[in-house]
Amino acid sequence: MAVDPFSLVFHIDIFLVAIATVFALSTLPRVAARYSSAAEWRRGHLLRSISLGVAHLRAAKTHISYPRLQDPNEKHLSPQGAGYSSSLGHDHVQDGVMTEESYTYVSHTHLLRQASTRTLGSVSNLPPHFSSWSAILPPVGGFLRRRLKPGFSVGQALVLGLYAVILIYASFLESNPFKDPLRMGIVAMSQIPIVFALGTKNNIIGMCIGLGYEKLNYIHRYAGMMLVLLSNIHACGYIYRWTFAGQFTKNMQVPANRMGVVALVALDVLFFFSTSFWRRKAYNIFFFSHIACFAVFLPMVHAHEGSTLQYIIAAVAAYGLDRVLRILKTRILYARIRPIPDLSVTRLEIPALNAGWRAGQHVRIRVLSSAMGLIGWAETHPFTIASVAKTPDGLVLLCKNAGGWTKRLYEMAKVAGYGCEDGDATRMVAVMLDGPYGGPGHSVFASFSAAMFVVGGSGITFALSAIQDLIQRDSEDSSRVKVIELIWSIQDPSALNPLVPLFSSLIQQSTRTPLRISVHYTRAADVLPAKNCLPPGLTLTAGRPRIAKVLDSVIARAVSYGSSVKAYMDITGVVVGVCGPVGIGDEVSQAVSAVDPGRRWAVGGIEIHEETFGW
Repeated sequence: MAVDPFSLVFHIDIFLVAIATVFALSTLPRVAARYSSAAEWRRGHLLRSISLGVAHLRAAKTHISYPRLQDPNEKHLSPQGAGYSSSLGHDHVQDGVMTEESYTYVSHTHLLRQASTRTLGSVSNLPPHFSSWSAILPPVGGFLRRRLKPGFSVGQALVLGLYAVILIYASFLESNPFKDPLRMGIVAMSQIPIVFALGTKNNIIGMCIGLGYEKLNYIHRYAGMMLVLLSNIHACGYIYRWTFAGQFTKNMQVPANRMGVVALVALDVLFFFSTSFWRRKAYNIFFFSHIACFAVFLPMVHAHEGSTLQYIIAAVAAYGLDRVLRILKTRILYARIRPIPDLSVTRLEIPALNAGWRAGQHVRIRVLSSAMGLIGWAETHPFTIASVAKTPDGLVLLCKNAGGWTKRLYEMAKVAGYGCEDGDATRMVAVMLDGPYGGPGHSVFASFSAAMFVVGGSGITFALSAIQDLIQRDSEDSSRVKVIELIWSIQDPSALNPLVPLFSSLIQQSTRTPLRISVHYTRAADVLPAKNCLPPGLTLTAGRPRIAKVLDSVIARAVSYGSSVKAYMDITGVVVGVCGPVGIGDEVSQAVSAVDPGRRWAVGGIEIHEETFGW
């Protein structure tokens, strides 16, 4: 009995949906744990403005805030002006560093705290914790995290391998591509909805399994490549058959076949401009070629084969849902911008938005100004939110000067004169925000016993938002975290200067949850921050961080340390947040996998949340 290709691909798509459903069902315990708190229903979905109560306004007087720019001639920022005593730390030479300019400024006196006189407001405020499956089954989690190449894990390879096997089965079951090229075309067209769904910012698959679009993008790219490959095999099969039979010219006169050639050309052009070169070097070309080629591809496919209509409708529905949700998430308002030269970033402040996001989420921003260039005003770029919700500062972005668009934004801020002697000159620009997106999914950082953040360069924005959120939740008696550790890797130690007051404020406010910050620099410098510039709990060290050693220390403190307020709490594991270049994520993954099983069990498991640069 011959296989009906249309029935076959329908059941293949149903099977793929069933696999996604299994992943979604596996997250239900964490979904229930997260949304058991009424506040979580209002976080991470829509940016908004709320009225800050009296308590928030009173707290704002001493709340975490970013520093003003220092005078360009001033070598260092000292926290003394903000009311902090100088460090009592000592210096020593880091192992393997043979330079007199390499110091480590250390003081852990902030760990010697008196027990807080506060008592926990209510146990019901504490977020419930449910471990991820990778933490429940450490050997499996470690195996799936193992890197096959930078930024690509065994788990990702298995997902793509399973997807490939399913498509190969559908393509070759009782079929020969040279004798039955129609099968390849039908299988290819059945994947159009999957390619579209995974390519949207608000995709239903990510919503169900608790992953942001950026985490699923590798599947979108792979599905797109399979669509291109199968379509070209389909076309080559017919070309081979027609040429062998001497009917190529005759068949090419059929309008439906000519429409198929147009669709194939559009698809191949789209694939060419989707390669990593265009994505990284000329994003605008990549983006607009996507829109133009798919606008040609879809109607031409329908004209070529009418039975593909159901797949085209499904793809358009996925795209339409994304556009509707993006309209609901879009905000147009004014923002203040100013440069931070030592960090080579532009600080963008939007006080009008002060709620609606979760720590670690990002927004896509468009600066509506002619100063951004002929088409720069129409470009959209993603940036991680660097502030915490429910503060007078509002939504804050730190946009690193790393390319043409960010360079123009930086120049705009410099021209505005922000940072002059009186420090009051500002520039207001109209911006369009779309978001929030991404973030920790169904994980709740405050439900863990310890939090460790390993970031590189501008990845500090992720850590700042997460740490401020943990400190804020701690003040609201809604955090289980006992220990917070931050490791920041930078090239130039001068990048630390503008953030010293902020780090000092963070350390001072972490009264019941000790915070330790370690900054590591990899480039030799002529001038280093003075010893009395760094507050207790903040260290500056030459060389790369020893992540495994720090993680071991965090585990030890999570198991043994706790103020009188938190000492009774169950130990619920360690969460490790990573944001930076691919190499940092790979190094952290290796360190977590190498933890002794006994120590992992004692601390309640270790989970990783990873945000990496590039795609």
